[in-house]
Amino acid sequence: MKKNRLWIYLGFFALLLGGFFLAIYKEHPFTDAPLAVINPLIPEFKFTDQNGKSITQKTTEDKVYVAEYFFTTCRGICPKMNANMRRVFDAFKTEKDFLILSHTCMPEVDSIPLLKAYEQKMIGGTLLRNEDGSYKVSSQATIDTASISNLNWHFLTGDKAELYKLARQGYQIDNGKPDSTQRMEDQFIHTQFFALVDRYGRVRGIYDGLIEADIQKLLKDIPSLLKEKVDHNRFMNGFSNNPG
Repeated sequence: MKKNRLWIYLGFFALLLGGFFLAIYKEHPFTDAPLAVINPLIPEFKFTDQNGKSITQKTTEDKVYVAEYFFTTCRGICPKMNANMRRVFDAFKTEKDFLILSHTCMPEVDSIPLLKAYEQKMIGGTLLRNEDGSYKVSSQATIDTASISNLNWHFLTGDKAELYKLARQGYQIDNGKPDSTQRMEDQFIHTQFFALVDRYGRVRGIYDGLIEADIQKLLKDIPSLLKEKVDHNRFMNGFSNNPG
């Protein structure tokens, strides 16, 4: 009789222990990417893309995305950066939960038609590898715009103050500290860094868009964030600094 009671107690304890570990497993997704949270709260934004479409945090909700800053007339680092961004685009262009947000740092110049032309060049041009291992997008005389398919690369313009605030306070990819006495019209952001944002709208990685090792890391980190599951209850209870 005592022996039977012992087995009953042991079985009951085993069930409790199993339930405990199951609850822990469900609460914490162990497949999450081991990327620290750099900034848990990105300011709200509202910009316009190359198609005249409004892009907000609602657009990026539950999605992983990469953010950068450039301007269409740049002849320095931007073509090299965006050739690498084209590689990112090519790798994930069919992924419905992935986006690229390319913000202009010269909204006074980069109109919606200019951004549209830049999109056609970036996506319609041929991606070529240079002898030194870097990449470029060829400038073709004519581009078959009908063959361009782009659902997840947005080229954005909007209010300059809001664009710059997002780079500095949100993505944290502007190294320069603005002079508080300088007029907004005279400020200028020119950064080669990309920010990787997870499904909760948290910055999880910053990468140098001109360094191949950083691009390779970005290409590996994106799939790991795409595998992370979203618990919508967390949006109800506020954001956590802990990944996953």
